Amino acid sequence: MPNIKINYLYRDGGNYKKSNSIIFSNPQNIELSILENLVRSKLISQHWFYADQWQLPDLHFDIWNNELDHTFHEFENVEYTDEATDTGSDLASFINLLKSLPIPDGI
Repeated sequence: MPNIKINYLYRDGGNYKKSNSIIFSNPQNIELSILENLVRSKLISQHWFYADQWQLPDLHFDIWNNELDHTFHEFENVEYTDEATDTGSDLASFINLLKSLPIPDGI
């Protein structure tokens, strides 16, 4: 089964965006739908998450602006990919991390 890519972004209050993707190896052949359902169950108001809690790179801009910036990131999607992994962690470890997080409250 191919690797799995998680796409997410940071969008500030001025709608400036920075996107990123993380590619996990998937030696356990975990189905995309299982990951997507888990991710969606851990999102704040069906869209957002805290990158530090998910151990994903933070995408905030270099200079913090109190009028535009906030602390959460936005989930885009998950997809299969043949691209090489870019993290030392496999998908099962990421899934275990998400499972350990509480179900978030809305914003």
